[in-house]
Amino acid sequence: MDGATQGSAQEELTRSPALRTAQIAATDPNPAVALRDQLGSGPFSMVCLFASPDADFGALTGTAQGLFEGAEILSCTTAGELGKNGYEDGQIIAVGFPSENFATSTYVIDDLGNMDEQNIVDTLIQQRLGLNHRAGSMVSEFAFLMVDGLSLCEEKLTSVLASGLGAMPLFGGSSGDGTEFGQTWLSYNGSIRQNAAVVALVRSHCPVRVFSLDHLVPTDTRMVVTGADPANRLVHEINAEPAAKEYARLTGKDPFQLSAFTFAAYPVVVRLGDTHHVRAIQRVNENGDLVFFSAVNEGMVLTLANHQDMAGHLEQGLSKFGVDGVPDHILGCDCLLRRVEAEQKQKTREISDILQRHNVVGFSTYGEQIGGLHVNQTLTGVAIYPPTPRDSE
Repeated sequence: MDGATQGSAQEELTRSPALRTAQIAATDPNPAVALRDQLGSGPFSMVCLFASPDADFGALTGTAQGLFEGAEILSCTTAGELGKNGYEDGQIIAVGFPSENFATSTYVIDDLGNMDEQNIVDTLIQQRLGLNHRAGSMVSEFAFLMVDGLSLCEEKLTSVLASGLGAMPLFGGSSGDGTEFGQTWLSYNGSIRQNAAVVALVRSHCPVRVFSLDHLVPTDTRMVVTGADPANRLVHEINAEPAAKEYARLTGKDPFQLSAFTFAAYPVVVRLGDTHHVRAIQRVNENGDLVFFSAVNEGMVLTLANHQDMAGHLEQGLSKFGVDGVPDHILGCDCLLRRVEAEQKQKTREISDILQRHNVVGFSTYGEQIGGLHVNQTLTGVAIYPPTPRDSE
């Protein structure tokens, strides 16, 4: 190896990444310490922990709070993890935002069912102004949301957040509980919360691109919601028939055999403006109602959707971020139903390879947020590029 090549190789080995990531098994006896050892001491502006429900969430978040001096620690439980091998299970993923490249301001919203909308908007405006003043030389910005995936409040919350954030692009994910749908957890600086949300306002020296991808195409098969309870995300009737029975008829399935695999294979979408967004079905309840991951109103027209090739679409979508420079990492929120579909179509390994190759880290969710919308069956996130040469000097 000549001197120039050796120098280039050494520079690559020592180059500080925009983000730092770490991963440990949820059953590790001291996961917070192991993650800190992998990430390094920082300093970090913010550290995010995405934890399998197998983890001792209280012990993890309580210990982590004392290990990263000066950093805000945001944590949530998952419906699966996105890590060094793509799709992961039973893991804890840590993402560190070094202070040299990132400045953050975090806002916790409790009791989502009784949120004070104007106070949230006013607080976000104040925090944006404060962050802009403190980190004015950092020209890139985004907001990252973690929200209780069983709160049933994501639609209202994202709409309110969008009003307060203005031009700052928002993305996020709903915390999960594997496939149990029993209870999900959030934590901010070691304080555990439910029915809550944590939103981090971020400015950075690193260029960023917030995005949302889905591989679904509407068909000509439509149905009208004729009976619903939007507050509880229940649909009682479709086309004036019992909801599960009519959905099964339209998809050619046995109404007594509907499952997560069925809902992933036969998604429904709703038209909002010029685009379609998934309104994913979670399950059938004991009354034969369809329980959705998002609110569905009476009179809403739902359309069955077909799937493009999931792996090909994902590769194409993520590759676009590398046209003008390769992202350092992509922080992603990936719907649980995408993971279910990948398993059903035996594409888990192929999808994992694509996620790994594009340095995607994050978690599987009960829903995703983009701008002022709560959506389903998407990969939503932010591509974070290396800091510009001028800013990294």
